[in-house]
Amino acid sequence: MSYSNPVTHPPILVTGAHRSGTTWVGRMLAASGTHAYVSEPLNRWRRPGVMRAAVTHWYTCITTENEGEYLPAFRDTLALRYGLGRELLSLRSPKDAGRMLRDATIFARGRLSGQPALLKDPFASFSTEWFADRLGCKMVLVARHPAAFASSLKRLNWSFDFDDLLAQPLLMRAWLEPHRAALTAAKESKDILVRAGALWNAIYDVFHQLRQRRPDFIVVRHEDLSRNPVAGYLALYQQLGLPFTARAEARILKASSAENPGEVSRENIYNVNLDSQANLKNWQKRITADETAALRAQTAAVAAHFYTDADWDQPTTQPTQTQ
Repeated sequence: MSYSNPVTHPPILVTGAHRSGTTWVGRMLAASGTHAYVSEPLNRWRRPGVMRAAVTHWYTCITTENEGEYLPAFRDTLALRYGLGRELLSLRSPKDAGRMLRDATIFARGRLSGQPALLKDPFASFSTEWFADRLGCKMVLVARHPAAFASSLKRLNWSFDFDDLLAQPLLMRAWLEPHRAALTAAKESKDILVRAGALWNAIYDVFHQLRQRRPDFIVVRHEDLSRNPVAGYLALYQQLGLPFTARAEARILKASSAENPGEVSRENIYNVNLDSQANLKNWQKRITADETAALRAQTAAVAAHFYTDADWDQPTTQPTQTQ
């Protein structure tokens, strides 16, 4: 049975650093059925049926200066026009075919039901004003504590190629020139926490500036939603003008229940069903006091706009360096 959407809602973009909880936030916002959930069209590894424009860098910066290929492509994506022909030509495995079926179904159901798109895409972090001004998206910016972000990357052993930022002249000119030296130094560092801190600083310094000049942008902290998911999402739904339905509340309760695992498994890193309270403290078990102090010093200037001293508190018992 299709969902009937009597109210015309604008599209939504949920963004923030990768591993900041954007998947959880995006899926919880889509839970009431008003929007069709579309995952990471600016991901370099996305399926071509989702968005047709070429993406050559992680965290691509899109503005009116370089929108030529992106604007018509994203208009198609937001209209939920799936590129079936492009997708068929790209298939290489049964897994690809399964993803095609999943995405094509989401797009088709959304169009038939009159749903606008809800884009979840961390890699749109530096393109938010373009999505708002050129495509009419409502913006949700997700912040996550720098230690939680860094410890997640450490656990997964995920690094980052800073050339993806430094090789974008438009991005550097628009946002990141003040971070050039730090990004260049991080590029040479082998310490994954140092690299994570530099990336966190770059993204959330931009978010701080956006929060000051774009009062229409909504900024939420992952930690606030985790501590009280129902109240936190109710407030976010109200800010976005979305109906907080019983279906949405039930989905949020299920996704944050204490019966869920306290940590995402490495085999299913995009699982959103976690014990949200337990997940808050995972970083305290993963990184040492010395590592925390170094990361705190590295991110202090930017983190102060989002987090207090109390948000850095750790238990007396600390993990060992090899944990």
